Amino acid sequence: MARTLRTEEPPVYNRLVALRTDRGLSRRDLADAVGAHYQTIGYIERGEYSPSLVMALRMAALFELPVEAIFSLHEFKPMSALLTGQALAGTQQQEDE
Repeated sequence: MARTLRTEEPPVYNRLVALRTDRGLSRRDLADAVGAHYQTIGYIERGEYSPSLVMALRMAALFELPVEAIFSLHEFKPMSALLTGQALAGTQQQEDE
């Protein structure tokens, strides 16, 4: 049976910009913390490059989050949608009590 080679990897989506800016880190700060070049961080943030597993784990440790909270093979919902959904869910729960 012949093996087919995958020539194109799926995009890897991330929340790096939001996490980095939330913590007041520059690309250079993040790069220094995970052992990368600052331009590599830019490529990852724009989805032009996928991080290695080691780099993704270093980022997860730095942000104290699971890797899945930072990187995904599926697009993340906008933060505003998540916050609005949480606010609505909290409001509905209070109304039910």
